[in-house]
Amino acid sequence: MKSSGIKYEFDAKPWLYDGPGAWHFISLPVELAKEIRTHLKSEEEGWGRLKVTAKIGETEWKTAIWFSTKSHTYLLPLKAAVRKSEHIETGKLTKATIWI
Repeated sequence: MKSSGIKYEFDAKPWLYDGPGAWHFISLPVELAKEIRTHLKSEEEGWGRLKVTAKIGETEWKTAIWFSTKSHTYLLPLKAAVRKSEHIETGKLTKATIWI
């Protein structure tokens, strides 16, 4: 997959959503989210959604990030297949790259 767009790299700890569905997420660093929102808010779709290509380790996939008004940052959802193939654990620092 050839990634294109503006590249952002960051480290963050995955966490488990405490609600229905047991979704896992990575919260983007707040300062990074501010930068993205400043430059790309006009690209957001409903609910603060931005289409991205994400990469962790050797796994790259198409997804979206959503802006959380509670935490003032974007949330990157982690599919089970990605967590499994990259041995991602909640609370363990993970390096991620997104292209918007």
